[in-house]
Amino acid sequence: MDKTDVIVIGAGLAGLNCARELVRRGRSVRLLEATATIGGRIGTELHQGYRLDRGFQALQTAYPEARSALDLSALDLRAFVPGALIRFEGRFHRLADPWRQPLAGLATLFSPVGTLADKWRMAMLRRQLLSAGIDQIYDRPETTADARLRELGFSDAIIDRFFRPFLAGVFFDPTLSVSSRAFEFCFRAFAAGDTAVPATGMGAIPAQLLAALPAGILRTNARVTGLSEGGVTLESGERVSAGAIVVATEGVATARLLGDKVVPGTRGTTCLYFAAAAPPVDEPILVLNATGHGPVNCLVVPTLLSRDYAPAGDSLIAVSVAGIPADDDVIVEAAVRAQMRDWFGAAVDGWRHLKTFRIPDALPLQIPPVDNPRYRTRRRADWLYVCGDYCNAPTINWALYSGRSAAEALVADSDLRQAIA
Repeated sequence: MDKTDVIVIGAGLAGLNCARELVRRGRSVRLLEATATIGGRIGTELHQGYRLDRGFQALQTAYPEARSALDLSALDLRAFVPGALIRFEGRFHRLADPWRQPLAGLATLFSPVGTLADKWRMAMLRRQLLSAGIDQIYDRPETTADARLRELGFSDAIIDRFFRPFLAGVFFDPTLSVSSRAFEFCFRAFAAGDTAVPATGMGAIPAQLLAALPAGILRTNARVTGLSEGGVTLESGERVSAGAIVVATEGVATARLLGDKVVPGTRGTTCLYFAAAAPPVDEPILVLNATGHGPVNCLVVPTLLSRDYAPAGDSLIAVSVAGIPADDDVIVEAAVRAQMRDWFGAAVDGWRHLKTFRIPDALPLQIPPVDNPRYRTRRRADWLYVCGDYCNAPTINWALYSGRSAAEALVADSDLRQAIA
């Protein structure tokens, strides 16, 4: 294989966007992916005629990098109803976004999800975050999400009935020990835009990025086991040469390739998919568990967003469990069914289990301290750069940003060296 300018290791969102930016700037690129598929944790699996995203995932349309890197219109995005149905005290309670659902928002003022003062504080937090820039959010004093919410005066009721299950679905952290900076960045994105999925599943996002690359750049089933100046070594023993290397793999693999002894901690999640004759709810809304017991964290019905998720006439249901249960899949499914039967009645007995996804390294911990992702160093050596979760914050926004910024840094350094020479 001829020597190329840059090898990018990993075809997740960071690697794909890095490769695209390098190509745009005139560099030749080889994109090496260890598995048979692209997208990393963002993807959609076809299973018995159903489209199963790799765990419950969604795109925030307010993410600035998503707006820059993706053609959102071409993704045919389908938005969730803003707000949530929250289960506690034996029934469902609605928390609506009054700015986008004024009538439902009026009813929310008097719901037992939180006090009237809590609703006012949420409005003030929304206003404050929407008026703040991203740098302001990440550069302000940091604490945990739990401490930040209590500093703002939120009651135990709304923390336990909304913020805890909601943020457990976002960060897989029901303890709310996640950084206040990460929490405020994500809360700002939820307030500023829609939460949506492409009509054909989240896998459409990496597929769109790949489609923007020249043919022949991607090589799958090409696991890199070693790297050094001048190229990489594959598991097969093959040597692939390049002038520079960008590592865009997940944290454990990146630490191994870089020889780092400290591996960043992660949080996991589990998602169970069911097929049903009818959906358990009648609108595309996030359903949260605030009962304080049971394995379920949240539930969504993708087919209420797009019929492409399932064969005609069927409903697809996604149930998320925080963390990775110690019990096997059969026991976990039985526990989930028991809780869903309590919520939705005997119809749950007719749900057909399709598949369970266990994703142990779904997200970095994001416990304080969490630095401003814009300030992270991309270069490890004159020939070696890093992007992705390992050197940045998670979310689709920061994955895309880290890939682009690594490419920009590599090109700028290369141009400077050539100018000096």
